[in-house]
Amino acid sequence: MTRQELISQIKSKKSFLCVGLDPDMEKLPKHLLKEDDAIFAFNKAIIDATHKYCVSFKPNAAFYEAHGVKGYQSLHKTVEYIKTNYPNHFVIVDAKRGDIGNTSAMYARAFFQEMKADALTVAPYMGSDSVKPFLTYENKWVVLLALTSNEGAFNFQTQRIVHLSHPNETHLYEEVLKTSQQWGTDENMMYVIGATKAQWIEDVRKIVPNHFLLIPGVGAQGGSLDEVCKYGLNKDIGLLINSSRQIIYASAGLDFAQAAANEAEKVQQEMVKFF
Repeated sequence: MTRQELISQIKSKKSFLCVGLDPDMEKLPKHLLKEDDAIFAFNKAIIDATHKYCVSFKPNAAFYEAHGVKGYQSLHKTVEYIKTNYPNHFVIVDAKRGDIGNTSAMYARAFFQEMKADALTVAPYMGSDSVKPFLTYENKWVVLLALTSNEGAFNFQTQRIVHLSHPNETHLYEEVLKTSQQWGTDENMMYVIGATKAQWIEDVRKIVPNHFLLIPGVGAQGGSLDEVCKYGLNKDIGLLINSSRQIIYASAGLDFAQAAANEAEKVQQEMVKFF
């Protein structure tokens, strides 16, 4: 999916919601457990119920890989279902890959060529050769981890570093933002910035004013949509707000899909004022 296609969907729907598909077997409605593939049955119902309110879906690979081959098949079927039935939706596989170049090339092949995802979350810690292989696919996106929403982010990401070449201190996440722009562009790279770090987004936007930001942490993790938008919006909206648990686990009963739709609609309606 191109940047302009994504922007067009956002503006036509007045939504920049991304629904996270994180199926936890212990939280699935009990009546689905009799299905041959309970994970896919759950995802399919959630996708059908929420697609009109969102522009993106983000399956988290860990929730599928935990079930071995069958779980991986559920992930593949989920992505295929979205691409077949709702092809205008932006599909991010949240797998946080990142390894030496030849290994990254195989990861890129797995998720972009075989699974046909639009985007993949990637860890930048190993540097340029671990990221560039993902950027060789036309109309595919790297979603680079920059400033995440977890408490442990303060262990490294916000640490100040000093360059030998100049005396100015910067945060490590700022170096990720600056350096990675030499690898990709705002047409094929976006960044993960946690909603719980909303006030930091103002500084992020000074470095990457035009890039899309994927923002997890709104809803169940306590992030504020208004705060994120205050600091993060740009002329193209430039945000994808991910919500997972608040939407997909709104109910554990027979009405789980409708309850998810209701929650997704609430978020989408909150977004209308930003257009």
